[in-house]
Amino acid sequence: MKSSYGFSRRGPDRVAEELATVLSKKTSFEFKTLFTIVHANLKARNAASGGEEMLRLRAYEKLQNLVQAGIVKKTGKEYRGVTAALVTFMETAAELNAKFAEGRHSQPPAQPPVPAAKAATSRGAKISA
Repeated sequence: MKSSYGFSRRGPDRVAEELATVLSKKTSFEFKTLFTIVHANLKARNAASGGEEMLRLRAYEKLQNLVQAGIVKKTGKEYRGVTAALVTFMETAAELNAKFAEGRHSQPPAQPPVPAAKAATSRGAKISA
């Protein structure tokens, strides 16, 4: 049985959080305007890395995921946040950020100690009953 103990989460998703924060306002945005605001906010927090074009692609992908999840509503070329869904999203994001800050986001599950009888059989010794 293969167990994966890799990272389950890389860290807080700053792009999606910033998109949700901007879309929580009661106005609709076209993607270009929305990205300009998100990029400026991320740059101010020193969280914009990887180049502007890469960030634009990531932001568009995150925005489409938010639309599919029902957190954002798309009307034509404009995007508007769904208030109730954004509140739930932000609460979940805050909970995940708290876990990340505590360091509990990628800890492997605790494994029980191996019983002595089982350990002996795994080394090739046979236990006669």
